[in-house]
Amino acid sequence: MEEKKKGFFSRLVEGLNKTRENIVSGMDSIFSGFSAIDEDFYEELEETLIMGDLGIQTTMSVLDDLRKKVKEQHIKEPAECKQLLIDSIREQMDLGENAYEFENRKSVVLVIGVNGVGKTTSVGKLAGQLKDEGKKVILAAADTFRAAAIEQLTEWANRAGVEIIAQQEGSDPAAVIYDAVAAAKSRQADVLICDTAGRLHNKKNLMEELKKINRIIDKEYPDAYRETLVVLDGTTGQNAMAQAKQFMEVADITGIILTKLDGTAKGGIAVAIQSELGIPVKYVGVGEKIDDLQKFNSQDFVTALFDVKKED
Repeated sequence: MEEKKKGFFSRLVEGLNKTRENIVSGMDSIFSGFSAIDEDFYEELEETLIMGDLGIQTTMSVLDDLRKKVKEQHIKEPAECKQLLIDSIREQMDLGENAYEFENRKSVVLVIGVNGVGKTTSVGKLAGQLKDEGKKVILAAADTFRAAAIEQLTEWANRAGVEIIAQQEGSDPAAVIYDAVAAAKSRQADVLICDTAGRLHNKKNLMEELKKINRIIDKEYPDAYRETLVVLDGTTGQNAMAQAKQFMEVADITGIILTKLDGTAKGGIAVAIQSELGIPVKYVGVGEKIDDLQKFNSQDFVTALFDVKKED
């Protein structure tokens, strides 16, 4: 398991290459290029962090913290600011212990997200990992608006070796959830993972649909632990942040799955999301394989982002 974790860390370092080039090389030239810590120095840092998709609000918080530490510690050399900056970014991301409570209780996990972000794939990968941990998992194909989503989830269920509850395209998602809850209870499943539709352009319908789904789970399975994860595409940067905010309006989001971090220069969005929205990033995806979705560790992320030496 430790080996697997190390393997993922090196993939994370590799996956964040583009982001690192975007942020770190810019920062290094600032730290080495300035001879004094002045307003120009802070302005250059601000621009580099915003370009790396940390977002304006997070960048301001990080730089306010840096200014404070520079003053308190009477730091004069720009080069000495690098570690302080890394520490500030770590602090921005620290939301305490990321809870994975749903793994240890009878639970229902709703997964939402717009088409194309890797939602169905994330459901499949999560199911496979929980199955490998000895959990009995059932999938619900409640994204009934796309036949492709049902087919794709069925394929993932087969690959992961878990059961799937599905109806044909166009059927009522709430009816699928009703059947899936009944199956989860009768078959003593540990975790029921529900793939739901994410049509943000039609927010009112989405809200009604999620309300209906939640009502059914509340009524039919009141003692189940509830988790609602939103899947966001890391390559879309600030657009992912906007999506997260919109989904927060229609659902009680408990965590985020951030996908496609391996192909983007916008990996800084993980910092912005945790810092600005206060919702933990619980999983990150850095590839196509089933074990390329892993629990998110903010310490590891910042270490990989800056490619600093990883402490054991």
